[in-house]
Amino acid sequence: MNTPASTNAGKNNFKLPFKITVEQRLNDPPGWFSAVIAIGAVILALLIGALVIAVSGGDPLNAFNHIVKSSFGSVGDLSDTLQKSIPLMIVGLACAVAFRMKVWNIGAEGQFYVGMFGASAVVLIPLLPDDAPKWLWIIAMMLGGMIMGAIWGFIPGILKAKVGVNEIITTLMMNYIAESWNNYFVFAIWSEAGFEMSKQFPKNTWLPKLSELGSIIPAFKQFTTVHLGLLFAFLAAVIIWFILYKSKWGYEIRLIGDNPHAAKYAGISIAKNIVLVMMLSGALAGLAGMAEIGGVVHRFQQNISPGYGFTGIIIAWLAKLNPWVVLVVSVFFGALIRGGREIQPSGVPTMIQGVIFVFLIASDFIIRNRISISRREEI
Repeated sequence: MNTPASTNAGKNNFKLPFKITVEQRLNDPPGWFSAVIAIGAVILALLIGALVIAVSGGDPLNAFNHIVKSSFGSVGDLSDTLQKSIPLMIVGLACAVAFRMKVWNIGAEGQFYVGMFGASAVVLIPLLPDDAPKWLWIIAMMLGGMIMGAIWGFIPGILKAKVGVNEIITTLMMNYIAESWNNYFVFAIWSEAGFEMSKQFPKNTWLPKLSELGSIIPAFKQFTTVHLGLLFAFLAAVIIWFILYKSKWGYEIRLIGDNPHAAKYAGISIAKNIVLVMMLSGALAGLAGMAEIGGVVHRFQQNISPGYGFTGIIIAWLAKLNPWVVLVVSVFFGALIRGGREIQPSGVPTMIQGVIFVFLIASDFIIRNRISISRREEI
């Protein structure tokens, strides 16, 4: 009888000279640590974008210099950048308030679209007489956009609260429903002479431009494209900050996001708050749609959004859900949209946004866990 060979014979026992240990952090890291991680994610994304441009035969430094100059090179350029930033600010706030409670609203794009629909319906039905004052038209359009956005947020909210349906799936799918809903009205009901757009809205429904205050503040004369939506964004940031950090409801939102078991033990209704937060988030995204339709496009048509709703998700994460930081980060992404239109390859700005998001998700692991590298001890 042959003796079987040892199972360890010839086995490769190679080991790395170090070992990596991952431990969950018991305490939250300091605020500067999260900020450094977020800035690092942006820098890495820009480096990858530079690499893609270089491989494609371009000059990364010239490309980024072009983005900066075309976005901030003059007052007119800054005005265009701020105009692009307005919907991003409001949608970023919409995502931030939902994410703070760990309700993952991925449907801001669809809520943006139905907000456009609600605001347009006020004008195209119409719900007010043609000679109604501008301020009344604006209020009615705001209500129309916000109500439609709130309804679009209510549906996945009530499904999650009452049935436990995953809100990521429902909000994502409702984006496509919203786009198809709008297309039906664009092509069939409100089409002007068969074109893929409605007739132009009357001028008394347009949001005022900042330049109209030039007689009072001369510096505003050159801001010819910035409209009243910028004020909407600022007021929305004030309201969201007050709700989250100065109100009882905000305390409930933050407690549910941090520890839902403790919130339930304290008698807080998680189901009710899910519905209310989703409606608030949807209303804000709907307001963004109203601001874009009333301040920039002035008619109901296709392809108004270059992905504002999805970019708002990245902005909210990069801002660490801070309403004031959302406003600042939105200007950076507005510059990417405004200055990146002439960059080749044309998809580089969008790719940079996506890479930033991937790095932010990865960085969340670093924030939640402590990673240490130590020398392996030989036994």
